Amino acid sequence: MSEAIPVTRTVDHGTAKLMPDVDRERAWLLTVDGAPQSYVDLDEPGHLEFEYARRLGFALDLVDGPGCPLDVVHLGGGALTLPRYLAATRPGSRQHVVEADRALLDLVVERLPLPGGSGVTLHAADARAWLEAAPDDSADVIVADVFGGSRVPAHLTSLDYAREAERVLRAGGVYLANLADGAPFGFLRSQLATFASVFEQLALIAEPGVLRGRRFGNAVLVASHRPVDTAGLARRAAADAFPARVEHGAALRDFAGGARPVQDAEAVASPEPPDGAFGIG
Repeated sequence: MSEAIPVTRTVDHGTAKLMPDVDRERAWLLTVDGAPQSYVDLDEPGHLEFEYARRLGFALDLVDGPGCPLDVVHLGGGALTLPRYLAATRPGSRQHVVEADRALLDLVVERLPLPGGSGVTLHAADARAWLEAAPDDSADVIVADVFGGSRVPAHLTSLDYAREAERVLRAGGVYLANLADGAPFGFLRSQLATFASVFEQLALIAEPGVLRGRRFGNAVLVASHRPVDTAGLARRAAADAFPARVEHGAALRDFAGGARPVQDAEAVASPEPPDGAFGIG
């Protein structure tokens, strides 16, 4: 079989690179302007390489019954890692992927095509604008994994945005977000306050070293009106190759402290990660 060749292409929001993994025959790493965005194994879509992607996968696995089809909106596309994962683990799911970078979508579909019958529909659009136009009560899950470079865009951090997500979700639906921050956690705490104003139940999945402020890193937010299976999440997160903790209830409220919900007029992007931070986006 011919050797896989790296691909570099200018896309709408930077320079994208697809690099083959020498250890897995049809696996690829996507970066944009040097920031890791996605990892995909075309032969094994259930393989989630990045820690944050596995934590999102843990939360997705616990929605409704195992293997039950879901209606899912993905804000942020990358190399379509989680849509591929759900198509494999929950056949029959209907998925909408919203990615602002049309040229990036074209590259991914050309070089890493989706399997036939995946049930995935792609939209080249701004995540918030698409969400605002989406019907009420139309999704079981929203997965927000949107990074402009290495930062969550400001317009996807506000109270009005959170309310739009809640409107699109069905009763008992689940909102998941990949966030990134480090001590003193001004951004992460503001996101907890914002989503706690809209959803009754929150949980946060992150490595202990991140939560203790020892380093910058990813944190996965889980928000819903129904109780979150924090015990199931904790078991999965603790058993991972890179163990994580699940914070919820009083401990999570204490972590958020006196943070206030974010209004559109004061919204800011997540902080720029320090040099060497891994696993953003």
